[in-house]
Amino acid sequence: MKFEIEYKTIQNVAGPLVVVGKVRNAQYNEIVKIKLHDGEERLGQVLDTSSTQAVVQVFGPTNGINVSTTSVSFLGETFTTGVSESMLGRVFDGQGRPRDMSAGVSYEERRDINGAPINPVSRQYPSDFIETGISAIDGLDTLVRGQKLPIFSSSGLPHNQLAAQITRQASVKGTSESFAVVFAGIGITYDDYRYFFDEFKKTGALRNTAAFINLADDPSIERIITPRLALTTAEFLAYEKGMHVLVIMTDMTNYAESLRELSSAREEVPGRRGYPGYMYTDLASLYERAGLVKGKPGSITQLDIVTMPSDDVTHPIPDLTGYITEGQINISRDLVNKGMYPGIQPLGSLSRLMNNGIGPGKTREDHKGVSDQLYGLYAKAQEAKSLSAIVGAEALSDSDKKYLKFGEDFENRFLTQGLYERRTIDETLDIGWDLLSEVPEAELTRVKREYISKYYKKKAEE
Repeated sequence: MKFEIEYKTIQNVAGPLVVVGKVRNAQYNEIVKIKLHDGEERLGQVLDTSSTQAVVQVFGPTNGINVSTTSVSFLGETFTTGVSESMLGRVFDGQGRPRDMSAGVSYEERRDINGAPINPVSRQYPSDFIETGISAIDGLDTLVRGQKLPIFSSSGLPHNQLAAQITRQASVKGTSESFAVVFAGIGITYDDYRYFFDEFKKTGALRNTAAFINLADDPSIERIITPRLALTTAEFLAYEKGMHVLVIMTDMTNYAESLRELSSAREEVPGRRGYPGYMYTDLASLYERAGLVKGKPGSITQLDIVTMPSDDVTHPIPDLTGYITEGQINISRDLVNKGMYPGIQPLGSLSRLMNNGIGPGKTREDHKGVSDQLYGLYAKAQEAKSLSAIVGAEALSDSDKKYLKFGEDFENRFLTQGLYERRTIDETLDIGWDLLSEVPEAELTRVKREYISKYYKKKAEE
């Protein structure tokens, strides 16, 4: 049985926090109901307790909260959300309330938004290749079902377009299985929200999408719970309904900024650049909710968009994200400024699970060699480009000029493709061999001879 204990002992209001005195037996993460003198109600959550008081984080503005007339009721439970398969096709706000104009949702059960800990032994290692239809990802930084692979980007770059394209095109090779999508918009602008909504609607993906939207003008502290609501929904759809779920969370930088704001309001000792010292653990509590569980038919794959302040990859947010996740997709401003889409820079990107999702029976037997060889040649092309900036292109050796030409062709033909262009993995690898066939065979040192005989000569002869 649930007991509500009401107090009218607010001592202080500081930013998004309310300090309530003379509180007994309050628990960490306990949900509270804050009732203003005019009858308006707001939700909050206990962040800290002592023998004499409780610190409550308010999910919403704190204006109007009066220390003498506002009451606080402790509900004796943690923050939960309703989950149901009928949530697909619906849009919710950052607190899980329907934002669209449709009728209410019939929930099948309620779950704690912090999720249930997964025993590491029960996790299944991801190994199923996801074909996104994008050559720069499929060929060089392969996405695997159950992986968490963030997109490192910056303001003004096409990360939203890339995430929407992956959503439209992603499928597990050799199956007809499609992905359910759970979208978490964290402090995004209304234009970004409308872009994703219109893209999902136009392609028919909306009926298989549950969206949780915290807009830029919504309470910033609400951004702490928005991704947790989305991930709780994804876990229900994946592990109870057997669906393969693609979770898109944007923008994780806004989430971290809200975390810093909350830490500052609590007067905690700041860490790097003012972010709390526990930010690594907090981010991990979100990212680690991706994966596959033994005995469960579904899966959760995460694409998390991180916009890097000042294009700085060493900033604490992308830096810590890179430690937790299994690689990153890096969008280059230089490539985008050349008019290239999606502008993925392979030399700054990585998929740590790639080797588990490629090869015979998954993609193609030559995939690993083609990827390694393209990486190697493109790296030499970048060295030749840097040298030409110093001594001039005319002063380059014939070998360096060939590498420079390869780099240009690689960017224009392999890295660049249309917003609605979908390439199969075979088409991607064939483009790779077209490029490799322009290089003397003796320089292909990272591809097995049997594959060179099978693909290189055929392409050269054509």
